[in-house]
Amino acid sequence: MNDVPDGPAVVFAEQRELLFGIVYGMLGTVADTEDVLQDVWLAWERRSHGDPIEHARAYLVRVAVNAAIRRQEAVKRRRETYIGPWLPEPVMTETAPDAAEPALRAESVSLALMVVLESLTPAERAVFVLADVFGYAHGEIAALLGRSAGSVRQIAHRARSHVQARRPKYEVDPAVHRQVTERFMAAVSGGDIDALLGIMAPDVVLTCDGGGLGPAAGPRPMRDAARIASFLVSRRFRRHEGLEVDFRPVNGSPAALMWRDGRVVGVLMLDLTPALDRVAAVYAVTNPQKLTTLH
Repeated sequence: MNDVPDGPAVVFAEQRELLFGIVYGMLGTVADTEDVLQDVWLAWERRSHGDPIEHARAYLVRVAVNAAIRRQEAVKRRRETYIGPWLPEPVMTETAPDAAEPALRAESVSLALMVVLESLTPAERAVFVLADVFGYAHGEIAALLGRSAGSVRQIAHRARSHVQARRPKYEVDPAVHRQVTERFMAAVSGGDIDALLGIMAPDVVLTCDGGGLGPAAGPRPMRDAARIASFLVSRRFRRHEGLEVDFRPVNGSPAALMWRDGRVVGVLMLDLTPALDRVAAVYAVTNPQKLTTLH
């Protein structure tokens, strides 16, 4: 961007965090999101040489959303050959004020919700992310997608019904979520199976994404609390051979980051029951290719 006038670059930089959040919410991978943003920048830079654009944000969001919809097919094809369970790429949601890369903050969606969003059609996912995550009105979304407001309302209704059926909405106190996460990791690190069984719901599910490159729990999500507890207290997740555990917000929720030799080798996130007293789901990402942006 250094070879173009400051005007287009400054405007794009001001909207980049919003664009990143929307596209990431639609695709679930950082590399694809960055590729889409590069395409958006090129389109924006070319367009800036013509007549002035009155509503820059609307233009950029429209280009980004439609580019993300087109890219979803390529992402889907890659997933069909992916080894083992697939989880969205985790993204840190708390960054130092002077950090070069923008962070997802309040607009971010949890990993658990993003897993549900994977089952939506591209149009449903775009409408849900824009409406329910970023607060766009149906009329605004209609203009962005080139659809009628009535069509957008129908798509939004289908998407919300699907998401609500698979993931009912309830509030989670971040302090409680972090406390449970710390208790959970203390039990894992200490090899305390009884403590883990006391924290997990009987129908808990573990999804471990190693991508064939990192430790995994098998080709499918693991069920049965006893099996999950035994797996977690194995050498994969216990503090040994220089493994350190740190707690930071990832995808808007407290997460346990596992470090070795100065790099993140795993991320573990929990989804709590509506009563907030048990762990309903455990998400672990150990695929090193999905951990490179966490630091």
